[in-house]
Amino acid sequence: MPTIDENKKHLTALFSGDFAGHALIVSPPGILGLPADQSIGDEPLASRLDRVVAAYENAVRFQEAVDDDTVPFANIHTSTAIFAASFGCDVVEFEGSNPASRPLIETAAEADAIKVPNIWDTVLGRHLEFAAAVRDRVGPDVPVSGPDMQSPLGLAAQIWEKASFMQAMIDTPEAVEGLIVKCHELLKTYLTELRQILPNHNPIHCPLLWAPKELGCSVSEDEVGAISRGMYEEFALWTLIDLSETFGGLFMHCCAAADHQYPAFKKIPNLRGLNRVFQAPGPEPALRAFGDKTVHMVAWRTIDDIKREYLDANVPGVRFAFCMSAETVDEARRTLATLREWCSIATALR
Repeated sequence: MPTIDENKKHLTALFSGDFAGHALIVSPPGILGLPADQSIGDEPLASRLDRVVAAYENAVRFQEAVDDDTVPFANIHTSTAIFAASFGCDVVEFEGSNPASRPLIETAAEADAIKVPNIWDTVLGRHLEFAAAVRDRVGPDVPVSGPDMQSPLGLAAQIWEKASFMQAMIDTPEAVEGLIVKCHELLKTYLTELRQILPNHNPIHCPLLWAPKELGCSVSEDEVGAISRGMYEEFALWTLIDLSETFGGLFMHCCAAADHQYPAFKKIPNLRGLNRVFQAPGPEPALRAFGDKTVHMVAWRTIDDIKREYLDANVPGVRFAFCMSAETVDEARRTLATLREWCSIATALR
């Protein structure tokens, strides 16, 4: 498929090369389906596998009909609970919402006692087996994404009851640091195994977007809004720097009120992409903070939001990957045509 090869070159250049235009992605409805998450439910592996493959095949057909910048991939996303579950946290299902983990500990002594598990003895082992099954089903050349991986800080805050975790940052910082180190070790081990299993691993888990494996890994950094920049740099920034240096770069999702952390984020080498879910005052501080060094991966916004909040901001040098969704091919084509017109004007003004 020449178009897919061209899209791969375009997205690779957007994240790591010379700018040749923004990326415009329009995904079909229902592409996420249900989590392929072995920490919840008792659905047979085969039916989970069938859903992942069907969603991938639908994404291929949709891209062929729409002709956007999508690189279709098989998506084995999970709830955020799967890593906490590997440490022993219970996972609770909610009707109409995603599963979530319950905290396991409340004290520094309990944190000190936690051991890093052998991932193959946990739900992560079953998830890696599922990744191998997806690879075998779709073939080694098809990109496969991974789960919603919380950062080491975020994972520690899932394991340790949140209020006492924040208090412990002040009262018993050594215990917090120790737990974050353990979480970091587990996540690095998991990523190393996943990348060995998936020769065409798509490192981006959020939003629905492709990048080549050699450009890094991705995390959700969702707790940083609750702490100061100084505390973040003391406890957790080193983990993302290490992940980026180990795997070749970093893509980050962050849905916290975290504008105050941008100076810290800018210390991460090769921060390839940033997906922010914004509160007030909106996206402009992020656009101005990162300039042309990081691609702004924009999702869950209307087409009018994109023009008003992103393109009309007219920040010099900014790079965008706009990730939209559509219910039909015709709707996707209309969205794409409008975005192409607006982005061509914005590019001409760069």
